[in-house]
Amino acid sequence: MTPFRFVDRRRFLTGSLALGAAFTARGAFADELAKTPMQTLGPFYPNKLPLDTDNDLLILNDTITPAVGEVTHLTGKVLDAKGNPIKNALVEIWQCDAKGVYLHTADSDRKKDQQDKHFQGFGRFLTGSTGEYYFRTIKPVPYPGRTPHIHYKIKHGGKELLVTQCYIKGHAGNARDGVLRGMDEKSKDLLMVDFTPIKDSKLGELAANFNMVVGWTPKA
Repeated sequence: MTPFRFVDRRRFLTGSLALGAAFTARGAFADELAKTPMQTLGPFYPNKLPLDTDNDLLILNDTITPAVGEVTHLTGKVLDAKGNPIKNALVEIWQCDAKGVYLHTADSDRKKDQQDKHFQGFGRFLTGSTGEYYFRTIKPVPYPGRTPHIHYKIKHGGKELLVTQCYIKGHAGNARDGVLRGMDEKSKDLLMVDFTPIKDSKLGELAANFNMVVGWTPKA
């Protein structure tokens, strides 16, 4: 299976691109946009990648049983500091399943009875000409010691551009999170994301948009 399977996403990317345009425009009169803060890689970047590494984390290897959790359509853009989109950036995300278990043997081996075997836990997406990306995943959940979050790694041509995390805006656990506590408020705000119910969704789906700014520009 290709690692970049494109599930149906037209209505979600339409909203993402509109938000991205506004995000870029706000920085048009400044020398640079605020760069997305770096965050720790964490202990659970997958040490053994799944066979399925596409952008739909809810369906593993085309099985019919979906992962447990609140379905979330996660969109955004990868931009340089001038607001230009970065094409062909490899966006990787990883997160724990709805029961707080990561796709990493150091975690999953200890929690085999808890792990959601249908959750992919890791995905990849190659950005297009407008720098956009899209994932179908679940709303992140807390686990002991951490507030809900989704990990990101951005690469381009083998070069690592950014490692970061996004968080649920307004979640009570954010104030107690050890990773966030050491950051100033402006930096924290750049990592906060609204998880908004999608109108008329019979499944209670959510939409979330997280744009990232990296301090690097591809050579022409």
